[in-house]
Amino acid sequence: MPADNLPHWRRVLVTRPAGEAADTLCAAVQAAGFAVYSQPLLELHRLPSLPPAQRRMVLELDRYQHIIFISANAVHFGMGLVEEFWPQLPVGLNWYAIGATTAASLERFGITALTPGSLMSSEGLLALAALQDVKGQHILIVKGEGGRDTLARELTKRDAVVEELACYRRSLPDLPQGELAERLERWGIEVILISSGEGLANLQLLLRRTETSKLKHMGLIVPSQRVARLALDAGFDQVVTAENASDAAMLRALEESPPGTGD
Repeated sequence: MPADNLPHWRRVLVTRPAGEAADTLCAAVQAAGFAVYSQPLLELHRLPSLPPAQRRMVLELDRYQHIIFISANAVHFGMGLVEEFWPQLPVGLNWYAIGATTAASLERFGITALTPGSLMSSEGLLALAALQDVKGQHILIVKGEGGRDTLARELTKRDAVVEELACYRRSLPDLPQGELAERLERWGIEVILISSGEGLANLQLLLRRTETSKLKHMGLIVPSQRVARLALDAGFDQVVTAENASDAAMLRALEESPPGTGD
């Protein structure tokens, strides 16, 4: 439990969905001397059943040349489906992860994945040499429902045959109106770690307009320039952009750019 006598500028809110990824970031922030609180801005749910077309993608996994996982959550839910039909993984596939955490999740299944390094984004994946000349090749993107379509759109422009396996659903946390703002005030939060553009959007949905205006000076640490622009457009004026969404990058941004410095 965070110490109540810490100054407010040391109080941090982690907003990742509940699970191992949130736990590891909370532990890292706390170990660095910050008081850390957790309030997910996204809830994740496995889809109760796969439509026939999506089921076919899993059954015919061996017809793809490239399998891309866009998050550790995609690995958690997607590999759960794969293991139901493939006790022995097909050989000859090229596996990709959007970042180190996602790659580490795949390693638990015996999969070594290519990553774009520090550029943990669709754009980073698209810059990989292995995904440049993909004309006529079959690519499967494992993800949640909805989300950005940049990866699929750009790979299709490269004349690849792209399919998306949506294996989980994201939803807005079930919080009573005014509850999030009350928690932020009660906990004395001065900086919020935002994991994605969708998390930022949900932050705004969970706050009344007057509450958003009141909190516009609160520090936000975001994982990309794209999310930073969204935050600034929403009226937040203390936005710091981390190098990416990893634990190390978010913690480094927190330590090097305390709330009040802006970006």
